[in-house]
Amino acid sequence: MPDNPQKIKSRLGVSIINYRTADLTLQCVASVLADLGGIDGHICVVDNNSNDGSAEKIAVWIAAQKPAVPVSLIRSASNSGFSGGHNQGIAACAAQYYLVLNSDAVLRPGFCRAILTGADAAAQTGLFAPRIEYDDGEQQINCFRLPSPASELIRGAATGPITRLLRRFDTSLAMPPDPGTIGWASFACILLRHDMAVQVGEMDEGYFLYFEDTEYCWRAARAGWGIAHIPEAVAVHFRGGSGPVKKLAGARQRLPAYFYASRTRLFYQIYGRGGLYAANMLWMLGRLIANLRRFI
Repeated sequence: MPDNPQKIKSRLGVSIINYRTADLTLQCVASVLADLGGIDGHICVVDNNSNDGSAEKIAVWIAAQKPAVPVSLIRSASNSGFSGGHNQGIAACAAQYYLVLNSDAVLRPGFCRAILTGADAAAQTGLFAPRIEYDDGEQQINCFRLPSPASELIRGAATGPITRLLRRFDTSLAMPPDPGTIGWASFACILLRHDMAVQVGEMDEGYFLYFEDTEYCWRAARAGWGIAHIPEAVAVHFRGGSGPVKKLAGARQRLPAYFYASRTRLFYQIYGRGGLYAANMLWMLGRLIANLRRFI
């Protein structure tokens, strides 16, 4: 993260990772450019070593824009995952605020002004979550309680009575959320304050993909920074655009190894070895309950 306030050169820096999603990435970039208007902003696209020609396609598109657009392409030497990619993007565009944005998302008109206005009005808040919609207009839940061993029982059981019994541990929050209940917000689209980013530091690159946003929000809260929800700022996050996990989970298939590695890292960091063991045991109990329910 940029650590010198004198290096701040723009009002808004936007970090977008491309990994073999050139068309989605360019659609995302175009939506940001269209919404910047008179806002002093710069977009950094980090190609995470796609090796499929998408970086070249993006470079050609940038060069072809007349007049020139405030977009830079960073070619990562390796696929450094979500954290590593956005660490590079944020470091390359020093700004008062940083917008971390998925390549499979676009901004609705008025997004930038709405979220920056909300951020300016909340000086003690470090992270700002917009309203996120799916492409069919359905609101996406993007604010959550921190996961806990009890929430793993809920997740494993996926059973109404268990969820109702342990409602205060359920990670999903009703939208719009009560500000005091937000433990973390999705980094599919989120605004970060520069001063907060300097104090909290970079995203943990021990997370390749998933849970890095949860850990970062937890670390920010420990440093005294809160999370606000700005419903006036609206982004669209396309279903299944850049990751397989939700599709696999819906089909009850085994998730990628990096998902389990990130989950293990998070529970160990927040709750220690005992908390990790408890989370694993309660998740297995939940799966037993779910299987018994299906059998009955």
